[in-house]
Amino acid sequence: MGRAIELAIENVRSSRGGPFGAVVVKDGEIVAEAANSVTALNDPTAHAEILAIRNACAKLSTFELQGCELYTSCEPCPMCLGAIYWARPAAVYFGSTAADASRAGFDDSLIYREIPKPYSARKIPMQQLMGDEAQEAFRTWMLQPNKILY
Repeated sequence: MGRAIELAIENVRSSRGGPFGAVVVKDGEIVAEAANSVTALNDPTAHAEILAIRNACAKLSTFELQGCELYTSCEPCPMCLGAIYWARPAAVYFGSTAADASRAGFDDSLIYREIPKPYSARKIPMQQLMGDEAQEAFRTWMLQPNKILY
């Protein structure tokens, strides 16, 4: 956890990005680490947790982080939480809370409020198109004999 917090502080002091750091550990050793790079990369998905997960998966040559732990300087946002569940680490440890982040100007509460709303009532309206046609991808997947399950 100390390293994740160091990464967050170093990131702010160097003006590379927001105050967030993350570390992936396996068998007591750091296998990947990252700091928030949203503004440095002009990439809204470049959160510390996402980048650390990507780096760890690349280093370990896997799409899952089973047997790994994720240490993050702050409670994960909804996007990072989704990525964490897809990555399947054994545990996640965080420093600051979402409420702490909100007080610093990083408020994710809008996203949590948007999820249960009907598509058309969301701040960014959403509409399903070609739903029947899109199902063909799932039908093809289910019939594929050599698929890699995840």
